Formats: sequence, C-alpha cells, structure tokens
Amino acid sequence: MLEHFSYFITVFLMMAGLFIVIARGNLIKKLIGLSIFQTSVYLLYIAPGKLVGGTAPILATQFSTYSNPLPHVLILTAIVVGVATLALGLAIAVRIREAYGTIEEDEILTLDHTVEVAEAQSAEARGGS
Repeated sequence: MLEHFSYFITVFLMMAGLFIVIARGNLIKKLIGLSIFQTSVYLLYIAPGKLVGGTAPILATQFSTYSNPLPHVLILTAIVVGVATLALGLAIAVRIREAYGTIEEDEILTLDHTVEVAEAQSAEARGGS
C-alpha cells in the first residue's frame, strides 16, 4: 500500500486541481487550480522514474540497476513551460481586470452580454432613422 502512496497523492492533487478549475469563477483561482493540476502531472511522470537501489546511469562494474533520467529531464522542461504559462495567465488576468474591473468569470460574461445588447440597440436606432 505504501509503495503506491505517490500515486494516491498524484490522483488527489489531480482531482483537487480539476475541481478548482471547474468550480471556481475567479480567474486567479482557476490559474492556481491549473498549477496544482500541473504538479500532479509532474509527480505522475517522476514517480516511476526512480528505482529503489538504482543509481545514475554511469556505467560501472559495481552497479547493475540504473534509474532512468529521462522523466526528470522532461519534467524540468515542463516546469519551465508551466511557469511561463502561469506568468502569461496572470498577465492576461491583470489586463482583464483593467478592462472589466473584475476577474470573476460570471461578471465578465454579464458585462460582455450587456455591451452586445447595447451595441445591437444602437445599431437598430441608427438603422431605423
């Protein structure tokens, strides 16, 4: 049971991150949920990459079991991409806050709908005269 503990943590983080993304309307909270979800994916790849009793893949006569370094290298790249994606998401959230005055998804959609209705009424008024 304890040998699969990392998988239980991975599934818990994955479900928690997905729940936050789906259930929350705040854009910052959605970004945090995506970060938690990304962390679970990192753990999913790294957990099987380390073998008990394995060593770095440097050939020597005294070692017979080697750990695969590829998952660690791939996750290092994924972490860099994840940080850049989070930074871009936060920058977009700042711009949305400047444009709409809020970062709540339902309020933004309401404001957009109100603007569309006002533009349609304005177009009808110009076309009707």
